Amino acid sequence: MASNPASSVFLTPETAKECIDVAGGTPLYAYSLEKLDKFSDDCLAFPNAYGLTVRYAMKACPNAAILKFFNSKGIHIDASSGYEVRRAMDAGVPADHISLSTQELPKDFAELVDMGVKLNACSLSQLERFGKHYAGKGQRVGVRVNPGVGSGGFSKSTTGFSKTNVGGPSSSFGIWNSFLEDGTVSDIVEKYGLVVERIHTHIGSGSDPAVWQQVATKSLSFCEMFDTVTSLNLGGGYKVGRNPGEPTTDLQEIGAPVTDAFQQFAADTGRKLKLEIEPGTYLVAMAGALVSTVQDKVMTTGDAGHTFLKLDAGMTDVLRPSLYGAVHPITVLPGTGKSDDIGDESESVVVVGHCCESGDLMSPQEGDPEALGERVLRKAEIGDLLIMDGSGAYCSGMSTKNYNSFPEAPEVLVNEKQNKVHLIRKRQAVEQIWANEVVTEGIFEAEKQSA
Repeated sequence: MASNPASSVFLTPETAKECIDVAGGTPLYAYSLEKLDKFSDDCLAFPNAYGLTVRYAMKACPNAAILKFFNSKGIHIDASSGYEVRRAMDAGVPADHISLSTQELPKDFAELVDMGVKLNACSLSQLERFGKHYAGKGQRVGVRVNPGVGSGGFSKSTTGFSKTNVGGPSSSFGIWNSFLEDGTVSDIVEKYGLVVERIHTHIGSGSDPAVWQQVATKSLSFCEMFDTVTSLNLGGGYKVGRNPGEPTTDLQEIGAPVTDAFQQFAADTGRKLKLEIEPGTYLVAMAGALVSTVQDKVMTTGDAGHTFLKLDAGMTDVLRPSLYGAVHPITVLPGTGKSDDIGDESESVVVVGHCCESGDLMSPQEGDPEALGERVLRKAEIGDLLIMDGSGAYCSGMSTKNYNSFPEAPEVLVNEKQNKVHLIRKRQAVEQIWANEVVTEGIFEAEKQSA
């Protein structure tokens, strides 16, 4: 019989116990500083011909400690809302290190731009609104283009709808490419005297490297339309293998032909464009883990029966399995926090969350959030720990926190060099959940009288 794993991706029973002590219980999110550092260096070494700016897609995990760390590494920020811009600046990120590409142009966009934030217009109406405000001032702006194809990790289609695909005719992200080709964008730019300094494309999360390379080359043709463009932002979406056997994008491999394309563009046009990339998942996914407790264990019998592990966490903490049918690495460790107690017994189980919601499934079949997925794990007892790795990206920042009035989980940072765990977000006090609710005195008096 194969022995059970002695650790998760970066947590031993002892380290997990220390995280729990610092956070004041489970559930919690833990992040490895060593891995954040490694993935930062990987991205900063992305091949480029004439200069590189790495922008962290902060929506992946917007904790201030992580933003501060990436800022210290020289990594800039990709923000997806005006609120994210404010959050990044509050964490100490300079405004001119922030790029904003958003589905909803904030009312205060001009204030942000005047501070130094770089804005990419993501629709014709956004470009119009931007142009009207800065008419005749020669204001610089970026243009996000929908290149006509997309690629997301949960879909093979490059043109159909997918929750992780943000390019192609079934996506609302960016300005459709034909509006650049037919002069519509140029007309708006000329009307308001704008200067297009950047072209931006992004095709999806977990995208196919081959499709990403094709789009990168095609995007240079959009740069050629504006002789004022000095940089091309190719977005992110680099696939990360969370589970054994799953491939992780080789940044050096996909970057080399893009470098060649930039050099050819320079030879053809005399213009040396800088490259921007916007990794999110690549930087943080495998640097984070959800640490939870098995708080119950139930069984159904018969041919269709299952053994269920019920956690003190769920879709309130990691939504990806319920939303996408995403499969995360799962490790069961002894609740004692002692490696000597791991043992050799294993069992096949279904892992579910704590919400009163049938869809709160933590072990779905791959790509199918409606189907139960059995996992062979260390035999668990109530009180044991369950670690869900690959939870650094789109988990704490994309949870359904407060559903069933469960409070937001705390976050800790594991500094391996210091051999120390730091609290980087406190657990939400339960009273904070309803702190903003307002019940006006006498609001129900009319109803009482009519009754």
